Amino acid sequence: MNILITGACGVTSRSVARSLKNSGYYSSSKLIGTDVCYDIFGLYEGLYHRVYRVPWANQESYRTVMLDICTREAVDIAVVIPEPEVLYWAENAMPIKSLLPPPRFSRHAISKKNLYQCLDGTNLIPRYQIVDRQSVFNGDMGELGYPVWMRDFGSGSTSGRGAMRVSDLDEARAWAVLNSKLDAFMVSEYLPGRNLACCLLFKEDIVLKVACYERLEYFMAKVVPSGVSGNISKGRLVNDSEARDISERAVRHICRLTGEVMNGLVTVDLRGDYQDMFRVTEINLRHTAPTSFYADGGANMAEAQILATVDRLDQIGEIEVQFPRNNLMLRDIDGAPIWLEDYKEISIGQSVPLL
Repeated sequence: MNILITGACGVTSRSVARSLKNSGYYSSSKLIGTDVCYDIFGLYEGLYHRVYRVPWANQESYRTVMLDICTREAVDIAVVIPEPEVLYWAENAMPIKSLLPPPRFSRHAISKKNLYQCLDGTNLIPRYQIVDRQSVFNGDMGELGYPVWMRDFGSGSTSGRGAMRVSDLDEARAWAVLNSKLDAFMVSEYLPGRNLACCLLFKEDIVLKVACYERLEYFMAKVVPSGVSGNISKGRLVNDSEARDISERAVRHICRLTGEVMNGLVTVDLRGDYQDMFRVTEINLRHTAPTSFYADGGANMAEAQILATVDRLDQIGEIEVQFPRNNLMLRDIDGAPIWLEDYKEISIGQSVPLL
C-alpha cells in the first residue's frame, strides 16, 4: 500500500510514520511524504520512501502539485497532519481515500476563539475573555482576576505561541509589547492541574479508538515564558475516564451545532483547574508528536486510522487499551523516543543495567 503523510518533516508526521512502521498491517507500506521543507531534518531521517517539497496549503498551486504527486506515486491513502491542510481537504474533497473531520467542525476547532464560543456555557472550557491590545495598555484586562493565561488565539496556533501565565497588569502589558503582531489576546483562567491529551478516532459518529497521555515536562521549558514549548520531553500514557468523557462531549457538542456527523481523528487538550476538574483548552485536528508512544503501548492510533479509512473496522481491536501504571515516555532532541513499560526511579549509588 502507498500511504501519503503530509507535513512529513514535522515531529508529529514523523511520529505517525514510526507508528506505521510498527504496524502489523502496514509496516511494509511505501510511505510518501509531502512538506514545505521548512525543517529539512525529516528529509534525511530515513522514515519515508520519498519526500516531495510542496507549496503552503493557502497557495494557489498547492492543489495541483498535491494531485500530481498522488497520481505519480499511485497513492492509496492519505494521512493529513498540518491543520491548515486538514481544513483545506475537509472543505475541498480529497480525491484519494482519507478520513478527515467534517468541514464546519474543522473550521470551528482550528480557531481557539471559535472553539471557545462553540463551547460557551457548557462548563467544558475555562472562563475566558477576548481582550484587544489597546485595552491591555489601558489596564482593562477583564474580570477574571490574576493569574490568567494570555495567548494568541489565531487559527492553527500551537506550541504555546504568544502564551504566558500573567500575574499582574505590568506583565500583561510587557507581553503585549513583546507580541506586537497580535491585535488581541485570549485571556483565560489559569489552570494549574494535570495536563492531558486525549486522541479520539471517529467514523460515522462512532468512537473506534481512544488513547490518552499526560504531559509532565517540556523541552527547553526554562527558556520559554509560558513554560510550555509545545513538545514534551517527558510524559506517560494514561487511562482516564473523565478526560475521555469530557473530550468526547466537547467534540459531539460542536457537531450538534454544525449538524455534521463526526469522522476522523482529533486530539483534545485538557488541563485541570484548582479542583483538578478537566477543562478543554483546544482541539487539534490531528495526531500529536508523541503518537508513536501509543503504538509502543499497544494502541496504534495511526494504524487504526488507516484501518478505519478502508473499512477494516473489525481489525482495529478494543476501543481503549489499558496501559501499564508505571510507564514513562522519554524524548530527547538528539535521540529516538523511548517508552519504558515499568519505570522505577533509581537511587543515588544505583545503576540501570542495559546488558
